[in-house]
Amino acid sequence: MFPNLFTIGPFTLHSYGLLVAIGFIAGITITTRLGKSEGISPEKIMDMGFIIVLSAILGSRLLYVIINGRYFIHNPLEILKIWEGGLVFSGGLLGVILTMIFYTRKHKLSLLKTGDLWAPATAIGQAIGRLGCFMAGCCHGKPTDLAFGLTFTNPHSLAPLNIPLHPTQLYSSITGFIIFGILILLYKKRTFNGQVFLWFLILHSTARLFIERFRGDERGIFLNSNMTTTQLVAMLILITSVISLMILKRKK
Repeated sequence: MFPNLFTIGPFTLHSYGLLVAIGFIAGITITTRLGKSEGISPEKIMDMGFIIVLSAILGSRLLYVIINGRYFIHNPLEILKIWEGGLVFSGGLLGVILTMIFYTRKHKLSLLKTGDLWAPATAIGQAIGRLGCFMAGCCHGKPTDLAFGLTFTNPHSLAPLNIPLHPTQLYSSITGFIIFGILILLYKKRTFNGQVFLWFLILHSTARLFIERFRGDERGIFLNSNMTTTQLVAMLILITSVISLMILKRKK
């Protein structure tokens, strides 16, 4: 793949950083359009977008550093190099949820309604961002002998070289686009606040539990079990979301 698109003097354009940025822009653009239908000004969307982007980056990087703690203990300066890859979506999601709980309470907004507004954007942002993972070679899969296994040969790639691997980045990207389409359709037909947001959590967590089985990078094992840290987080989110959806539906 192409981790580095081009270099001009001291500046290098990394494909991962570029596609993550495109994902954020696409998400904010979509939310701005949805917000207009709800009477929410573009300025308010941009304010929330800035906070969400910042909390997503911090949360996703923090979980990645925790998972790969042994490496970063000996290479602490590498923690800052997020443009080279290394963002765990589940960590970013938790960071955003915690931040938005505080933000919506401070501004007296509905957390569930705000979550519905941003859920499609999160899905499309993840789908595009995973293409950046694919280009950089991070979040790679386990070795495979399947016909669609992909072999990385670029010496700057973060994936093991010259070995066919599961294209887990593409698995995540494809499911992200599918989830986005489902949420857009659901948004138009939602019957209560929180419905779209919770369905995003359910669909994403389910997909993540499946895709994690094929990941080949360091995932971090929870208490010497067969479950990775990301799977644990996804499982907790999935269970909580299903219960919450049932409660909200019953209240309606």
